Amino acid sequence: MADKPLMPKATAVWLIDNTGLTFEQIADFCGLHTLEVKGIADGDVASGVRGIDPITQHQLTREEIEKAEADEDYRMKLSKPKTIVAPPKKKAPRYTPLSRRQERPNAIAWIVRHHPEVPDAQIVKLLGTTKTTIQAIRNKTHWNSSNLEPQDPVALGLCSQFDLDMAVSKAAEKRAAMQEAGRLSEGDSLAPAAETERGEEEAPEAPEAAPDIDKIFANFSDKDEEDS
Repeated sequence: MADKPLMPKATAVWLIDNTGLTFEQIADFCGLHTLEVKGIADGDVASGVRGIDPITQHQLTREEIEKAEADEDYRMKLSKPKTIVAPPKKKAPRYTPLSRRQERPNAIAWIVRHHPEVPDAQIVKLLGTTKTTIQAIRNKTHWNSSNLEPQDPVALGLCSQFDLDMAVSKAAEKRAAMQEAGRLSEGDSLAPAAETERGEEEAPEAPEAAPDIDKIFANFSDKDEEDS
């Protein structure tokens, strides 16, 4: 989206919580609908998204915010020179020091507890783990389940705050889209990806019923009586 912040909903969350801007000003800057911004303020939209400070991200200046707060008709402008993003480079496989690998199950447990809507595939990319391990922690069948202590993966150094926010934001947007389509009720959580994929597979065909032997022989007996 041209001339808009990189993470519009996360930016809107921060602006709502930390400024006196109107919904219209925030909507215009973030490229969102005014009702969508109001929904974020009411907690109905993007409830799992953490706010991102556009000032520290060099997308907006404090002077620009103050100018908009003083004039409701003013529309803020993105700090273009500081938000030029280079083409993404292919990431090399993440190397996790041996001393931190043992903390990975605790990080998985933290995400599963605080953000159950994040699909397993996203956690795999985020922490460099496996779906089998994630499912074992979700189902409490992990070999060390009784000793796990959920800990923030960012604090453990297993991923960046930006990558975690991106994963949560994507899951929240998917949840909102499913709610709008009527495929998810308020309060429900997204099913793990494995369950969703199984649900989309065709149901196996029912086995054919075994032939009725007595009925077959009865037909042969009736035919013999007619021939005689």
